[in-house]
Amino acid sequence: MQSEVERCQLADGLSISRVLTGLWQITDMERNGRTVDPAAAEALMHPYVEAGLTTFDMADHYGSAEIIAGRLLRSPGMAGKVQLLTKWVPKPGAISRQDVRDAVQLSLERMCTNRIDLLQFHAWDYANPVWLDALFWLQELRDEGLIRHVGVTNFDAAHLRIALHSGIDIVSNQVCFSLLDQRAKKGMLDLCLEHNVKLLAYGTLAGGFLTERWLGRPEPDGADLETYSQMKYRRFIDAVGGWGFLQSLLQVLRDVAQRAGVSMANVASRYILDQPGVGGVIIGARLGQSEHVQDTLRLFQFKLDRESRAMIEDVLTAKHAIPGDCGDEYRKPPFLTASGDLSDHVESLPVPYTRVPGKNGRLHVNTGTSWETVGGFCRAVRIGDRILVSGTTSTHGDRVIGGEDIAAQLHFVIDKIEGTLRTLGSGLDDVVRTRIYLRNLADWQTVARVHGMRFSKTLPANTTIRADLVGDEYLVEMEVEAVARRPERDGA
Repeated sequence: MQSEVERCQLADGLSISRVLTGLWQITDMERNGRTVDPAAAEALMHPYVEAGLTTFDMADHYGSAEIIAGRLLRSPGMAGKVQLLTKWVPKPGAISRQDVRDAVQLSLERMCTNRIDLLQFHAWDYANPVWLDALFWLQELRDEGLIRHVGVTNFDAAHLRIALHSGIDIVSNQVCFSLLDQRAKKGMLDLCLEHNVKLLAYGTLAGGFLTERWLGRPEPDGADLETYSQMKYRRFIDAVGGWGFLQSLLQVLRDVAQRAGVSMANVASRYILDQPGVGGVIIGARLGQSEHVQDTLRLFQFKLDRESRAMIEDVLTAKHAIPGDCGDEYRKPPFLTASGDLSDHVESLPVPYTRVPGKNGRLHVNTGTSWETVGGFCRAVRIGDRILVSGTTSTHGDRVIGGEDIAAQLHFVIDKIEGTLRTLGSGLDDVVRTRIYLRNLADWQTVARVHGMRFSKTLPANTTIRADLVGDEYLVEMEVEAVARRPERDGA
């Protein structure tokens, strides 16, 4: 018996299948000069649609995925029947309003449509506030009708919070979430439920490692790994406890799957699909090689009972946690990517601001706020190895970032300070003193938690003060002192 495919109302006017078909494998299939025939690949997508798996997820950098999906959209009877979700992953550095429009227009042309169902944005560097500019400009294109809805991908909870409280209407966040990677449970799911943001989970099968294929198999070496996904998720396996832990987990998945009469992949995906706040799981397809349509449909024919969930959660207590928050694998060591670093993705992270030489060997940085000009001060000054950062609020251009949420304001303030320090060849790990000024003393616990999140490994001296701030919209202000451990160099 075939059950009806579950669907999720992702946002107004956008209903998606709760299993999305991911097309990231197109990149892998096209590496080393290989090509994928768009017509043949498009024909292989029809069985998904006929089975009710009508939603496809892709990105501007997934090889020819957008072109293939565009052919599907042009096929007779497909308009209005399929949902095409894509991503924009710009290179780090400056972004203009025109850059945003050009990127969206390119995807529209590739996908042969006049409106993208969901455009998901990825930011490499939160210390450069241009990521917020890009989201505001994407929202303008949504209002113009080129995008139906705006989402994000690989955002952590703090920066999703900043965006939401700054007035950006985000409907989804696509992150890695699996039995191996439970970072989304550390606050992301609660935030999504609070703001009606749906989580779209990828990596639920860990590149195929959470399937029968690897049960009882010896630990592979690098030569045994066939795809980028396997290279990536092998690093996740090492991080959570190694091959021995994986085998323990696979044995439990086999037992649960046998009880339910389904596959181990079904069990791994169903567990994530059942988490509150999850709108859908993304299961990758290698078109023409491994589609697994019928096996995927069995995902909708069963539920995990309490005993099965308890068995899974019991074995998960033995694993180590993936470090950090959602998306950190693309921003912080250890880089849990296919290459183990960011070399396959970006060349470098440009500094966010411009530094200007001053008198007596000083270096100054300004961040472009009107107060810096009016008040005759710089955002930060470096003298030798000492860096002093002025009192900083959540001002960005003519906007106050974070709205009325003090946690969002302070996270943005710290990002701004981090960008200033990096421009001067330093970083948050060089901070030795922080001073925080609060409008409302009742906010001190929230502020302390944010400070702890950002400085728990650095442990600077800190003073928190109740003070009247200039501007009723500002809830918090912060200044820091840092001692740079690296000598200043031109272009640092």
